[in-house]
Amino acid sequence: MRVAITGGSGFVGRNLAARLDDAVVVSRRSGADITDIDALTAAFEGCDAVAHCAGINREIGDQTFRRVHVEGTAAVVEAARRAGVRRIVMVSFLRARPDCGSGYHESKWEAEEIIRASGIPHTILKSGMIYGPGDHMVDHVTRAVRTLPMFWTVGYRERTARPVPIDDAVDVLVAALEGRIPDPTVAVMGVDEVTLGEAIRRIARVAGRRPAFLPVPTWIVRMLAQVTEWTMVVPLVAKAQARMLAEGVSEAAPPAPEVPLDIRPARPFSDERIRAALPDGRFGLSDLRIARRIQRSAWTSSTMRVS
Repeated sequence: MRVAITGGSGFVGRNLAARLDDAVVVSRRSGADITDIDALTAAFEGCDAVAHCAGINREIGDQTFRRVHVEGTAAVVEAARRAGVRRIVMVSFLRARPDCGSGYHESKWEAEEIIRASGIPHTILKSGMIYGPGDHMVDHVTRAVRTLPMFWTVGYRERTARPVPIDDAVDVLVAALEGRIPDPTVAVMGVDEVTLGEAIRRIARVAGRRPAFLPVPTWIVRMLAQVTEWTMVVPLVAKAQARMLAEGVSEAAPPAPEVPLDIRPARPFSDERIRAALPDGRFGLSDLRIARRIQRSAWTSSTMRVS
């Protein structure tokens, strides 16, 4: 089976590509814009299935939720139809839904609806928090607790999550691509349900840190998210992620069945798996957008002088 992977250079996409023997990686780095139907059609030619993993958790310039999630998914469906692709598997978010006030959640839901209306056999994976080496969960928490003496938690009421190891997430993706999941929409959640505070404390402990924790109102975390979106290359927390943390990530919305038992994620949220995902270092000046701009400007000036 030959599979094309949109978002193939992202966290989930590159791990799926590493598992498959004959994957076609489709991303902006490979020269295929997610809304370019002709480029996508050419990339999908000869493929049996498409794993639609492309997505963003914050908007930058023309990379908006509508363009990437909605227009991009419409382009993927049309290209798949032209290329004769027989199955589409889409990675969505566990709580993607309409009319909830979040551009991320609503655009992911619109993308799901485009897939459902496509007429192409499909599976929509409404996934919870996926973690592993190079993720945005263990990576950011680890670097935050190494940088800051205090780590804020969201809200005064504890919310829960069911973290999904990347290996389990890829297992589910492969099963969906092979047509082994009968339901067209399923929830993908980890075997362990933990409070978000406990998840952060566990990651911090494995990273060798014991910071002070301070519960704060959700609006403060949303404000922090806006500031870090403005200032950081990869935000400490994006606004969409702040919304996820405020709601919890352990229940599908709208409700959806979990994947079959023999495919369901079963690896625990263990110290061993957290340790395997720990990044090097902490947050520094190089993580600031202004620092990156200064570096690019200096490199451009140096190149022009050499020329």
